[in-house]
Amino acid sequence: MNLLGKKVLITGADGFIGSHLVEQLIEEGAQVKAFVYYNSFNSWGWLDSLSKDKLDQIEIFAGDIRDPNGVRTAMAGCDIVFHLAALIAIPFSYHSPDSYIDTNVKGTLNIVQAAKDLGVERVLVTSTSEVYGTAQYIPIDEKHPRQPQSPYSASKIGADCIAESFYRSFDLPLTIVRPFNTYGPRQSARAVIPTIITQLLNGMESIKLGDIIPTRDLLFVQDTARGFIEIAKSEKLIGHDCNIATNSEISVGDLAQELIKQINPSAKIVTDEQRMRPEKSEVFRLFGSNEKILENTNWKQSYTLSQGLAETIEWFKNPDNLKQYKANIYNI
Repeated sequence: MNLLGKKVLITGADGFIGSHLVEQLIEEGAQVKAFVYYNSFNSWGWLDSLSKDKLDQIEIFAGDIRDPNGVRTAMAGCDIVFHLAALIAIPFSYHSPDSYIDTNVKGTLNIVQAAKDLGVERVLVTSTSEVYGTAQYIPIDEKHPRQPQSPYSASKIGADCIAESFYRSFDLPLTIVRPFNTYGPRQSARAVIPTIITQLLNGMESIKLGDIIPTRDLLFVQDTARGFIEIAKSEKLIGHDCNIATNSEISVGDLAQELIKQINPSAKIVTDEQRMRPEKSEVFRLFGSNEKILENTNWKQSYTLSQGLAETIEWFKNPDNLKQYKANIYNI
Protein backbone atom coordinates (compact mmCIF):
# COMPACT_ATOMS: atom_id res chain seq x y z
CA MET A 1 0.00 0.00 0.00
CA ASN A 2 1.27 3.43 -0.94
CA LEU A 3 0.61 5.97 1.84
CA LEU A 4 0.87 9.02 -0.43
CA GLY A 5 -2.38 10.96 -0.21
CA LYS A 6 -4.01 8.46 2.15
CA LYS A 7 -6.15 9.86 4.98
CA VAL A 8 -4.48 8.45 8.09
CA LEU A 9 -5.66 8.58 11.70
CA ILE A 10 -3.14 8.09 14.53
CA THR A 11 -4.57 7.53 18.01
CA GLY A 12 -2.16 8.39 20.78
CA ALA A 13 -0.61 10.93 18.42
CA ASP A 14 0.19 13.18 21.38
CA GLY A 15 2.40 10.52 22.97
CA PHE A 16 5.98 9.35 22.61
CA ILE A 17 5.90 6.96 19.65
CA GLY A 18 2.76 8.54 18.20
CA SER A 19 4.30 11.99 17.81
CA HIS A 20 7.32 10.56 15.97
CA LEU A 21 5.01 8.50 13.76
CA VAL A 22 3.05 11.65 12.89
CA GLU A 23 6.26 13.31 11.66
CA GLN A 24 7.26 10.33 9.52
CA LEU A 25 3.78 10.02 8.01
CA ILE A 26 3.91 13.68 6.99
CA GLU A 27 7.16 12.89 5.18
CA GLU A 28 5.40 9.97 3.47
CA GLY A 29 2.86 12.41 2.03
CA ALA A 30 -0.09 11.08 4.04
CA GLN A 31 -2.99 13.30 5.11
CA VAL A 32 -2.51 13.06 8.87
CA LYS A 33 -5.30 13.27 11.43
CA ALA A 34 -4.00 13.20 15.00
CA PHE A 35 -6.28 11.84 17.72
CA VAL A 36 -5.14 13.45 21.00
CA TYR A 37 -6.49 12.99 24.51
CA TYR A 38 -9.01 15.73 25.33
CA ASN A 39 -8.08 17.92 28.30
CA SER A 40 -9.17 21.33 29.56
CA PHE A 41 -5.69 22.79 29.02
CA ASN A 42 -6.03 22.21 25.27
CA SER A 43 -2.65 20.47 25.40
CA TRP A 44 -1.70 18.34 22.39
CA GLY A 45 1.07 16.57 24.27
CA TRP A 46 4.32 16.20 22.34
CA LEU A 47 2.69 17.56 19.20
CA ASP A 48 2.95 20.98 20.84
CA SER A 49 6.72 20.71 20.39
CA LEU A 50 6.51 20.35 16.59
CA SER A 51 7.23 23.25 14.26
CA LYS A 52 4.37 25.40 12.96
CA ASP A 53 5.09 24.10 9.47
CA LYS A 54 4.44 20.53 10.60
CA LEU A 55 1.41 21.42 12.73
CA ASP A 56 -0.15 23.20 9.76
CA GLN A 57 -0.12 19.83 7.95
CA ILE A 58 -1.97 17.99 10.73
CA GLU A 59 -5.68 17.84 11.52
CA ILE A 60 -6.13 17.61 15.29
CA PHE A 61 -9.03 15.71 16.84
CA ALA A 62 -9.35 15.88 20.62
CA GLY A 63 -11.28 13.02 22.18
CA ASP A 64 -11.14 9.95 24.41
CA ILE A 65 -10.41 6.47 23.07
CA ARG A 66 -12.87 5.08 25.62
CA ASP A 67 -15.75 6.93 23.94
CA PRO A 68 -17.10 4.93 20.97
CA ASN A 69 -18.96 7.92 19.53
CA GLY A 70 -15.86 10.11 19.47
CA VAL A 71 -13.79 7.30 17.99
CA ARG A 72 -16.31 6.74 15.23
CA THR A 73 -16.45 10.47 14.46
CA ALA A 74 -12.64 10.68 14.28
CA MET A 75 -12.37 7.65 12.00
CA ALA A 76 -15.02 8.71 9.47
CA GLY A 77 -13.43 9.17 6.05
CA CYS A 78 -10.07 7.68 7.06
CA ASP A 79 -8.31 5.07 4.94
CA ILE A 80 -5.80 3.80 7.53
CA VAL A 81 -5.80 3.80 11.33
CA PHE A 82 -2.68 3.49 13.47
CA HIS A 83 -4.02 2.72 16.94
CA LEU A 84 -1.40 3.63 19.56
CA ALA A 85 -3.51 5.18 22.34
CA ALA A 86 -3.05 3.20 25.56
CA LEU A 87 -2.22 3.30 29.24
CA ILE A 88 1.28 1.85 29.42
CA ALA A 89 2.91 2.16 32.86
CA ILE A 90 3.24 -1.20 34.61
CA PRO A 91 3.45 0.06 38.24
CA PHE A 92 0.34 2.20 37.79
CA SER A 93 -1.52 -0.88 36.55
CA TYR A 94 -0.95 -2.57 39.92
CA HIS A 95 -3.32 -0.20 41.71
CA SER A 96 -5.56 1.01 38.85
CA PRO A 97 -6.25 -2.08 36.70
CA ASP A 98 -9.82 -1.03 35.87
CA SER A 99 -8.54 1.98 33.92
CA TYR A 100 -6.32 -0.32 31.83
CA ILE A 101 -9.27 -2.48 30.84
CA ASP A 102 -11.33 0.58 29.94
CA THR A 103 -8.57 2.21 27.90
CA ASN A 104 -6.65 -0.68 26.38
CA VAL A 105 -9.31 -3.36 25.86
CA LYS A 106 -12.47 -1.30 25.38
CA GLY A 107 -10.54 1.39 23.49
CA THR A 108 -9.29 -1.21 21.02
CA LEU A 109 -12.81 -2.63 20.69
CA ASN A 110 -14.03 0.87 19.80
CA ILE A 111 -11.38 1.13 17.07
CA VAL A 112 -12.01 -2.22 15.40
CA GLN A 113 -15.79 -1.94 15.67
CA ALA A 114 -15.76 1.46 13.96
CA ALA A 115 -13.23 0.25 11.37
CA LYS A 116 -15.51 -2.67 10.47
CA ASP A 117 -18.58 -0.49 10.16
CA LEU A 118 -16.82 2.30 8.24
CA GLY A 119 -14.95 0.04 5.84
CA VAL A 120 -11.46 1.25 6.79
CA GLU A 121 -8.81 -0.11 4.39
CA ARG A 122 -6.16 -0.95 6.99
CA VAL A 123 -5.90 -1.02 10.78
CA LEU A 124 -2.69 -1.35 12.79
CA VAL A 125 -3.21 -2.16 16.48
CA THR A 126 -0.25 -1.56 18.79
CA SER A 127 0.72 -4.40 21.11
CA THR A 128 3.78 -4.67 23.36
CA SER A 129 6.61 -7.11 24.04
CA GLU A 130 5.29 -7.28 27.61
CA VAL A 131 2.59 -9.71 26.40
CA TYR A 132 5.31 -12.37 26.08
CA GLY A 133 6.48 -12.04 29.67
CA THR A 134 9.88 -13.47 30.58
CA ALA A 135 11.35 -15.28 27.58
CA GLN A 136 10.75 -19.04 27.52
CA TYR A 137 13.10 -19.19 24.54
CA ILE A 138 15.09 -16.68 22.50
CA PRO A 139 14.81 -14.91 20.23
CA ILE A 140 11.14 -14.37 21.06
CA ASP A 141 9.11 -14.79 17.88
CA GLU A 142 5.41 -14.16 17.32
CA LYS A 143 4.55 -17.77 18.29
CA HIS A 144 5.92 -17.34 21.82
CA PRO A 145 3.29 -18.04 24.55
CA ARG A 146 1.56 -15.00 26.08
CA GLN A 147 2.13 -14.52 29.80
CA PRO A 148 0.11 -11.85 31.64
CA GLN A 149 2.64 -10.92 34.32
CA SER A 150 1.03 -7.55 35.12
CA PRO A 151 -2.46 -6.05 34.77
CA TYR A 152 -0.97 -3.91 32.00
CA SER A 153 0.24 -6.89 29.97
CA ALA A 154 -3.05 -8.70 30.61
CA SER A 155 -4.96 -5.73 29.19
CA LYS A 156 -2.76 -5.69 26.09
CA ILE A 157 -3.22 -9.44 25.59
CA GLY A 158 -6.96 -8.81 25.80
CA ALA A 159 -6.72 -5.99 23.27
CA ASP A 160 -4.69 -8.20 20.91
CA CYS A 161 -7.32 -10.93 21.16
CA ILE A 162 -10.16 -8.51 20.44
CA ALA A 163 -8.30 -7.26 17.38
CA GLU A 164 -7.50 -10.77 16.12
CA SER A 165 -11.11 -11.83 16.57
CA PHE A 166 -12.26 -9.04 14.24
CA TYR A 167 -9.88 -10.26 11.56
CA ARG A 168 -11.11 -13.83 11.94
CA SER A 169 -14.80 -13.01 12.35
CA PHE A 170 -15.21 -10.09 9.98
CA ASP A 171 -12.13 -10.23 7.74
CA LEU A 172 -11.06 -6.80 8.99
CA PRO A 173 -7.72 -5.93 7.27
CA LEU A 174 -5.72 -5.66 10.44
CA THR A 175 -2.18 -6.21 11.72
CA ILE A 176 -1.06 -6.34 15.36
CA VAL A 177 2.22 -4.43 15.64
CA ARG A 178 4.41 -5.47 18.57
CA PRO A 179 7.31 -3.10 19.33
CA PHE A 180 9.89 -4.18 21.85
CA ASN A 181 11.54 -1.66 24.19
CA THR A 182 11.36 1.65 22.35
CA TYR A 183 13.39 4.59 23.65
CA GLY A 184 14.39 8.06 22.48
CA PRO A 185 13.44 11.75 22.69
CA ARG A 186 10.03 12.47 24.30
CA GLN A 187 9.83 9.15 26.15
CA SER A 188 7.78 9.03 29.34
CA ALA A 189 9.56 9.66 32.64
CA ARG A 190 8.38 6.27 33.92
CA ALA A 191 10.72 4.42 31.50
CA VAL A 192 14.20 3.32 32.53
CA ILE A 193 16.32 5.34 30.07
CA PRO A 194 14.72 8.74 30.88
CA THR A 195 14.89 7.75 34.55
CA ILE A 196 18.65 7.26 34.36
CA ILE A 197 19.44 10.19 32.06
CA THR A 198 17.40 12.76 33.98
CA GLN A 199 18.95 11.79 37.31
CA LEU A 200 22.43 12.07 35.80
CA LEU A 201 21.79 15.40 34.06
CA ASN A 202 20.39 16.83 37.28
CA GLY A 203 23.73 16.13 38.97
CA MET A 204 22.64 13.23 41.14
CA GLU A 205 25.52 10.99 42.23
CA SER A 206 23.30 8.13 43.42
CA ILE A 207 21.16 6.80 40.56
CA LYS A 208 18.07 5.11 41.96
CA LEU A 209 16.90 2.02 40.08
CA GLY A 210 14.94 -1.15 40.70
CA ASP A 211 16.18 -4.56 39.57
CA ILE A 212 19.15 -4.20 37.21
CA ILE A 213 19.35 -7.88 36.19
CA PRO A 214 16.50 -7.94 33.60
CA THR A 215 17.44 -7.62 29.93
CA ARG A 216 15.65 -5.56 27.30
CA ASP A 217 15.64 -5.39 23.49
CA LEU A 218 16.10 -1.66 22.91
CA LEU A 219 14.87 -0.02 19.72
CA PHE A 220 15.31 3.67 18.88
CA VAL A 221 12.00 5.44 18.34
CA GLN A 222 12.74 6.44 14.74
CA ASP A 223 13.19 2.76 13.88
CA THR A 224 9.97 1.86 15.68
CA ALA A 225 7.97 4.50 13.80
CA ARG A 226 9.48 3.35 10.51
CA GLY A 227 8.45 -0.20 11.41
CA PHE A 228 4.80 0.87 11.71
CA ILE A 229 4.94 2.49 8.28
CA GLU A 230 6.61 -0.44 6.55
CA ILE A 231 4.14 -2.88 8.12
CA ALA A 232 1.25 -0.70 6.88
CA LYS A 233 2.66 -0.92 3.36
CA SER A 234 2.87 -4.73 3.42
CA GLU A 235 -0.17 -6.72 2.29
CA LYS A 236 1.59 -9.89 3.47
CA LEU A 237 1.05 -9.06 7.13
CA ILE A 238 -2.73 -8.62 7.12
CA GLY A 239 -4.13 -10.97 9.74
CA HIS A 240 -0.75 -11.33 11.45
CA ASP A 241 1.05 -10.01 14.48
CA CYS A 242 4.55 -8.69 13.87
CA ASN A 243 7.44 -7.81 16.17
CA ILE A 244 9.58 -4.73 15.74
CA ALA A 245 12.78 -5.78 17.47
CA THR A 246 16.59 -5.70 17.19
CA ASN A 247 17.31 -9.39 17.83
CA SER A 248 19.55 -8.41 20.76
CA GLU A 249 19.47 -7.69 24.50
CA ILE A 250 21.23 -5.66 27.17
CA SER A 251 20.76 -5.78 30.94
CA VAL A 252 19.40 -2.76 32.77
CA GLY A 253 22.62 -2.67 34.79
CA ASP A 254 24.87 -2.61 31.71
CA LEU A 255 22.63 0.03 30.12
CA ALA A 256 22.88 2.19 33.23
CA GLN A 257 26.67 1.86 33.31
CA GLU A 258 26.88 2.95 29.66
CA LEU A 259 24.82 6.06 30.37
CA ILE A 260 26.82 6.81 33.52
CA LYS A 261 30.04 6.53 31.50
CA GLN A 262 28.72 9.01 28.92
CA ILE A 263 27.31 11.59 31.35
CA ASN A 264 28.90 11.32 34.82
CA PRO A 265 31.40 8.50 35.42
CA SER A 266 31.51 9.18 39.17
CA ALA A 267 27.81 8.31 39.68
CA LYS A 268 26.82 5.05 41.34
CA ILE A 269 23.73 2.84 41.12
CA VAL A 270 21.69 2.33 44.28
CA THR A 271 18.69 0.04 44.70
CA ASP A 272 15.38 1.74 45.45
CA GLU A 273 12.99 -0.84 46.86
CA GLN A 274 9.86 1.01 45.75
CA ARG A 275 11.01 0.58 42.13
CA MET A 276 11.21 -3.22 42.41
CA ARG A 277 8.39 -5.14 40.73
CA PRO A 278 6.91 -8.19 42.48
CA GLU A 279 9.14 -11.13 41.54
CA LYS A 280 6.47 -13.04 39.61
CA SER A 281 5.52 -9.84 37.77
CA GLU A 282 9.02 -8.83 36.67
CA VAL A 283 9.86 -9.65 33.06
CA PHE A 284 13.46 -10.84 33.37
CA ARG A 285 14.35 -11.34 29.73
CA LEU A 286 13.22 -9.72 26.49
CA PHE A 287 15.12 -10.59 23.29
CA GLY A 288 12.93 -10.22 20.23
CA SER A 289 13.05 -11.92 16.85
CA ASN A 290 12.81 -9.55 13.88
CA GLU A 291 12.76 -12.31 11.26
CA LYS A 292 9.12 -11.77 10.32
CA ILE A 293 9.35 -8.01 9.73
CA LEU A 294 12.58 -8.42 7.77
CA GLU A 295 11.05 -11.10 5.53
CA ASN A 296 7.77 -9.30 4.85
CA THR A 297 8.65 -5.60 4.66
CA ASN A 298 11.43 -3.23 3.60
CA TRP A 299 12.16 -2.32 7.24
CA LYS A 300 15.66 -2.47 8.65
CA GLN A 301 17.21 -1.14 11.83
CA SER A 302 18.96 2.17 11.11
CA TYR A 303 20.25 3.13 14.57
CA THR A 304 22.70 1.22 16.73
CA LEU A 305 22.17 1.39 20.48
CA SER A 306 25.12 3.78 20.89
CA GLN A 307 23.76 6.10 18.17
CA GLY A 308 20.27 6.10 19.65
CA LEU A 309 21.49 6.75 23.18
CA ALA A 310 23.67 9.63 21.96
CA GLU A 311 20.68 11.31 20.25
CA THR A 312 18.52 10.72 23.31
CA ILE A 313 21.08 12.25 25.69
CA GLU A 314 21.45 15.31 23.45
CA TRP A 315 17.69 15.84 23.44
CA PHE A 316 17.52 15.66 27.23
CA LYS A 317 20.42 18.11 27.56
CA ASN A 318 18.17 20.84 26.18
CA PRO A 319 16.98 22.67 29.33
CA ASP A 320 13.49 23.15 27.86
CA ASN A 321 13.16 19.38 27.52
CA LEU A 322 14.83 18.37 30.80
CA LYS A 323 12.68 20.70 32.93
CA GLN A 324 9.57 18.71 31.95
CA TYR A 325 10.85 15.70 33.91
CA LYS A 326 10.78 15.31 37.72
CA ALA A 327 14.00 13.40 38.27
CA ASN A 328 13.82 13.58 42.06
CA ILE A 329 10.70 11.40 42.36
CA TYR A 330 9.72 7.90 41.32
CA ASN A 331 7.51 8.32 38.26
CA ILE A 332 5.13 5.38 37.92
